[in-house]
Amino acid sequence: MAKTDLRKELALNYHAKGRPGKIEVVPTKKAKTQRDLSLAYSPGVAAPCLEIAKHPEAVYKYTAKGNLVAVISNGTAVLGLGNIGPEAGKPVMEGKGVLFKIFADIDVFDIEINEKDPKKFVEIVKALEPTFGGINLEDIKAPECFYIEQELVKQMNIPVMHDDQHGTAIISAAALLNALEIQKKKIEKVRFVVSGAGAAAMACVRLYQELGARPANFLLFDKDGVLHKNRADIDDMHRPFANATTAITLAEAMKGADVFLGLSAGNIVSGAMVKSMAKNPIVFAMANPDPEISWDEATKVRKDIIMATGRSDYPNQVNNVLGFPYIFRGALDVRAKVINTEMKLAAVKALASLAKMPVPDAVNKAYNQDVIAFGPDYIIPKPFDPRLLPEVALAVAKAAVESGVAHHPIEDWDQYALMLERRLGLGNHVLRTIGAQARQNPKRIVFAEGENVKILKAAQIVLDEGIGFPLLIGDNEEITKIAAENSIDISGMTVINPRSEAMEEKRKEYGALFFDMRARKGYTRDEAFKLMNERNHFGCMMVEQGDADCMLAGLTKKYDEAIRPALQIIGTEPGVNRVAGMYLVMTKKGPLFLADTTVNFNPSAEELAEIVLLTAREVKAFNLVPKIAMLSYANFGSSNSPEAKLVSKARALVKEKMPDLIVDGEMQANIALNNGLLKEMYPFSELSGHEVNTLIFPNLASGNIAYNILLEIGSTDAVGPILMGLKKPVHLLQLGSTVSSIVNMAMIAVTEAQVKSQQKDNNPKEGKRLLKKRQ
Repeated sequence: MAKTDLRKELALNYHAKGRPGKIEVVPTKKAKTQRDLSLAYSPGVAAPCLEIAKHPEAVYKYTAKGNLVAVISNGTAVLGLGNIGPEAGKPVMEGKGVLFKIFADIDVFDIEINEKDPKKFVEIVKALEPTFGGINLEDIKAPECFYIEQELVKQMNIPVMHDDQHGTAIISAAALLNALEIQKKKIEKVRFVVSGAGAAAMACVRLYQELGARPANFLLFDKDGVLHKNRADIDDMHRPFANATTAITLAEAMKGADVFLGLSAGNIVSGAMVKSMAKNPIVFAMANPDPEISWDEATKVRKDIIMATGRSDYPNQVNNVLGFPYIFRGALDVRAKVINTEMKLAAVKALASLAKMPVPDAVNKAYNQDVIAFGPDYIIPKPFDPRLLPEVALAVAKAAVESGVAHHPIEDWDQYALMLERRLGLGNHVLRTIGAQARQNPKRIVFAEGENVKILKAAQIVLDEGIGFPLLIGDNEEITKIAAENSIDISGMTVINPRSEAMEEKRKEYGALFFDMRARKGYTRDEAFKLMNERNHFGCMMVEQGDADCMLAGLTKKYDEAIRPALQIIGTEPGVNRVAGMYLVMTKKGPLFLADTTVNFNPSAEELAEIVLLTAREVKAFNLVPKIAMLSYANFGSSNSPEAKLVSKARALVKEKMPDLIVDGEMQANIALNNGLLKEMYPFSELSGHEVNTLIFPNLASGNIAYNILLEIGSTDAVGPILMGLKKPVHLLQLGSTVSSIVNMAMIAVTEAQVKSQQKDNNPKEGKRLLKKRQ
């Protein structure tokens, strides 16, 4: 089966598996008892209904309208798929709803309308105004989209925006301002060549005009060639930009041009055309999936170029997700009646300004760079920058208030900024950041159970998404058979059978090394060589010897059996006496780390202190400040039991070794997770005023039980167990792990391998030791 067919199958399974589609409606109030139901519906619902009838603005107080956006389409211009109809466009609209939610905490109903007549379409959408706080028009073909948006903006008192037009315009305008600054050019003087004259292209040139660009300095091309005033099909919107005097070609137009803007088709611009542009050119080739000219070709012919595309695998990605979630967030929060030009320009300037600010370490790490700094390869913020929501939404909200279109002005802007920072939590951001970091520098991952169908599915995702290079341990014929039966493409993966003749020399090499390691630990030479037939031992030796970078194992083995080879072969880091296990749980409040949940049964105070220090270091690796609660059944000396005293002593040991660490205990879990209660009852606590993100359990039983209860009844996602303290990244999967959890663990293993590799490169002695060992 071809890769394209496999990807198609994966995409179809993703949308069909479990509950079909990508969205659901979740109640925000309790609805479990008869009293709850009587308040939610009859007779209690009458009270807010009557209040809204008397005071229509109260609808924002008593309903979800103020945080609800409609994503509306008729399916006439869906992505690059064209006029495929409203039903076929629904997966895209659901996807847009997902982006609204994960990037700006905005709820969405997607509405697909079976109507192509623009006037009737306007009537239908206008009638929906009582339901929604805003309207995002999507995938409606030009020129109808211009009329539809214009009429709805006139007729409705809630914000309406056609993102296909304005999203691209806003993001590219921010990039253009910064590119012009770097290239030392004035927007009112530069000459533009634009390939494309549809919705996005026209929104771009009109917004550039608002920033100072002169219409006379544009040459526009559509599918029929250059726009000039003698063409009979030129309308009023295009006429100011139809400046060609003759029917020149795109190549002729680009000679001496300062800026090329591409919103048309892939591979229509040559290197020679870019070479003919003016000094210090700017090229925004934004056709998807293939830009008008590739990054590699454009930068090869011009070293003085600033280049942007719509692709994520090159710098300067012009991506609408940098705009629409935050623009609507700001508009909704002040109940703006429109999204006007002032608000769009505010978003442009906020994005441009953000790119000039020092980039947080979390963003640098996500893109596997030491320092991302304003310059030719960084003219717009990265999509995973956590500052986008507070910076852009606040700027848009302020512009709405200052331009007089806000129904609900914000009085305390500092408090609003704080609310924006807290709105999303960090759960989604953490995993997105880890994924982005892994893709920047993929590593070789050993999958010890290569004959397991879940492992094979996860390995295909790991390879397809550029997370890592799978090394599958198992029998080649069996793996090939399972892959074929399940339509899994294993081409591009390496299969290693430790028991095969091809691996005989490697078995001998590994066996001899293992015997050297364990000769005084009860192993004979024969036992050492025999163990190299076992997949976990062989895989660990691959990592230890540098034949692989990291490993995942344990999906089909008991934890204690799976961990033994890692302890024997990899061993602990210098200064670490024992390993520990941690889970990362995604909650509505943000990520929550739980330790130790897998390794240490009844740790002493000294051992518990070491677990805390290991966990704190791991949390920092996720670009978070650890705020640690050490749990017990007692609070701050309320019990003199040995267990309570043990936790208290462990906390004291931690503070001796790391005084600046935010950690407290012993304390009960409800006190740790309810900061209001903690402040009220124990204001002296070091955690007072901090949201706890890390829980340390007094023993393995309590940690493992709490984790599994939370996972089963908490409707939450989890990643783990993450094994801490090993010298090299080996992680053990939980029995029954899902494919997605295996992929998440692969991302963590790869990012850890990146860090370990960097540490080794920065440690000449370690590098020499490994070189000598291999020789």
